Amino acid sequence: MSIQRDPSRTPVLIGVGQRSDRQPDLDAGTTPLDLLTDAAQMAASDAGISSFASVDTIAIIPVGQWQAENQPGALAARLGATPSSLVQTTYGGEVGVRGINWLAQRIVDGESGVALLAGANQMRTIELAQRLGQTVHWDDDAPGTPQQIGAPREGTSPLEDAAGLDLPPFVYPLFENALRHHHGRDLERHVGMVGDLFARFTQVAAANPHAWFPTLRSAAELITPTPDNRMVAFPYTKYLNAILNTDQAAAVLVASVEQAQAMGVPEDRWVHWWGGNHAQEEAWFPSTRPDFAATPSMLDSHAGALDNAGCTIDDVDLIDFYSCFPSAVEMACRMLGLDLDDPRGFTVTGGLPYAGGPASAYTLHSLATMAMRLRERPDARGLVTGNGMYLSKHAASVWSCQPFPGDRLRSTSDLQPSSAFDTAPREPVARAGRGTVDTFTVIHSRDGAPERGIVLGHYDDGARFLANTPSDAEVLRSMEEGDFIGTEGEISPAEGPCLFEPT
Repeated sequence: MSIQRDPSRTPVLIGVGQRSDRQPDLDAGTTPLDLLTDAAQMAASDAGISSFASVDTIAIIPVGQWQAENQPGALAARLGATPSSLVQTTYGGEVGVRGINWLAQRIVDGESGVALLAGANQMRTIELAQRLGQTVHWDDDAPGTPQQIGAPREGTSPLEDAAGLDLPPFVYPLFENALRHHHGRDLERHVGMVGDLFARFTQVAAANPHAWFPTLRSAAELITPTPDNRMVAFPYTKYLNAILNTDQAAAVLVASVEQAQAMGVPEDRWVHWWGGNHAQEEAWFPSTRPDFAATPSMLDSHAGALDNAGCTIDDVDLIDFYSCFPSAVEMACRMLGLDLDDPRGFTVTGGLPYAGGPASAYTLHSLATMAMRLRERPDARGLVTGNGMYLSKHAASVWSCQPFPGDRLRSTSDLQPSSAFDTAPREPVARAGRGTVDTFTVIHSRDGAPERGIVLGHYDDGARFLANTPSDAEVLRSMEEGDFIGTEGEISPAEGPCLFEPT
C-alpha cells in the first residue's frame, strides 16, 4: 500500500550512542542496564537533547543473560522516561534493522513521535566470571510485559543438533563450501579470496574507535591456521568467526521531523529513513535448503528495501552487510550481483569478527556508525542489513542525510516476495542407499585436530540426506584437501544422523 508522504511525519535518526568495554571489571559490578543507559544517554547527547521526556516508545533488543521480564521498562525507569509503548524484539542478527524499520513505519503512520532502540551484550563479563569461579546475577527489572516484535523459533532441528550442526561456526562453513563449488573455484583460490575480503574488513575495524579488535591483519594471517588462529570448522579459522564474547551496547533515537524540530535537534544531525524490508526463508532449517549457494529471502529483503527506497544497489554509496562469517557477505554479493572487490566495501564498522558481534545487537552498531558516516557525506546513501539464525531471516534499510525525494511512501509490509529460486524445503530422510555430497564441513577440536565430518547431500533419487562421516583422521583430512563436493558414497542409518562413507 502506498501512502501520501506527510513531511512532518518523515522518520529521521537524530542520535546514536555506542559503548565498548574491552576490559570489563567484575568489581565495578556493571550491569546490562548500566550499558544500555550509557548508550541511550550518548544518543541523547548526540542529538543535543537533555532528557527523554519526549520519547513515547522504548524498544530493546533483549540481553539474553539478563533474566528480566521487562527490559525496556527497566531502561525507561532508569532514564526517567514515561513512554506509552514498551517493546522488545525477539533474538536474531536481523532484529536491529527490523526493529528500526518497524519504529520508522510507526512514525510514518502517526503512531509514534520519538522512539529509542537499544541493545547490549555482556558475554565477556560472564566468561570472565566463570573463569574466576564467580557468578553474575542482575536483578534490575520492571513490572509489566512489553510488546513483542517477531516470534521466537529454534534455528536448528534435533537431527541437525545430533549431527553437530548446532552452532553458527559449524553451519556457515556449509554455505562457504557450497559457494566455492558454485563459482567453480579451487580451494586455494577461494580461500585466498575470502582472506582478501575480510582483510579489508580489518582495515575498517582498525580505524573504528568502538571496534573490539581494532587490529589490521593481512589475508594470510586470517586464513592460515596457527596456535592463535586455529581451524574451527573447515574452511574457517578463528579469525574468520564472529566474536560474541564482548561487552558492548548501542542505542539509536529516531523521531518524526515534526518532533525533531520541536526538540531543537539541528538538521545536520538528521539521517532520513528512505525505506526498509524484511523476509525469511521458507526452508528454515539449514539441512532443508534446496540450494546452499542461494538465499532467496535475502534477495527479497535487500532488493525490497532498495525498491521501497526508490533506488538500486548502484545508487548506494555506503554498505554494511551483516558479516558474521564470510559466506554471509559473499551471499549478499551474489544475491545483489556485486563483485567481492567492489570499491565501496561492505562494512562501515569492521564487521562482527573484528568490530564485535554483540549477540543480536550488532546492527545497532552498524546503524550508529552508518549515521556518523552519512553525516560526513551528506549527499550519500547507505544500506544496512541484518541476518538472523542461519541465513534464515533478513532485514535491510536505506538511509541518507537527504530527504526522501518521492511524494509517496510504501509500507514495508506490502512488498511481496519476488524470488527467482525454488525455495521448497527438502527434509532429510534416513535410509540406506547411495548418494552425492552437496556441501560439507569438518569440525576441529580446540587443539586444531579434525574431529567430526558433516555432510549434506542427495540420494540417487534426489532425496536429501544429512550424515556424519567416519571419524577416521585420514578421511577427515582428505575432505579438506580436495573438492569433496560431488563425492559419491554409501549412506547407512545410525543412531541420530546417518553415516556417509565415501567410495
